[in-house]
Amino acid sequence: MMSAPEDREADAPAGGTTYRIGEAAEMLKLKSYVLRFWESEFPLLVPLRSEKGQRLYTEEHLSLLRRIRTLLHSQGMTIEGARRILEHEEHSRIGLANLVPLTAATSPAAHGELLQQCVEELEELKQLLRPSS
Repeated sequence: MMSAPEDREADAPAGGTTYRIGEAAEMLKLKSYVLRFWESEFPLLVPLRSEKGQRLYTEEHLSLLRRIRTLLHSQGMTIEGARRILEHEEHSRIGLANLVPLTAATSPAAHGELLQQCVEELEELKQLLRPSS
C-alpha cells in the first residue's frame, strides 16, 4: 500500500522520495522483518524515521539493501563477511571522494601515491576475502 507522496516528502532529504518498510520490502521482494534484522546487523543501514517513528527508506537505502541482498543471497556470504565488504567499500568510497583527479599535468609522484593506495586497497581486499581461521 503506497501512501501519498506528499505524506512523505517532508521527511525525505531534499524532497526525494521515501518508502515505508512494507513498500521497500515489496520492491526488494523481501519480508519487512528481514529489513529490520539487517538494520540491526549492518551499521551503514540507518533508515530515516517519520514523526510517528516509521522507517523511511530513500533510494540510497534501497541501493544498499540490494547490495546486501546480493552479497548474502546471490554470493552466499555470511553476514559478517558482507558487513566487512560493505565497510571496506564505504571506506574506499570516502577515500576516492577525497582524491584529486590525475591529469597529464599531475606530478609523477602523485601517480606513484595513487598506485601505492591501489596496492594497499587490493591487499586489504585480499585479506577480507580470505577465509577466517
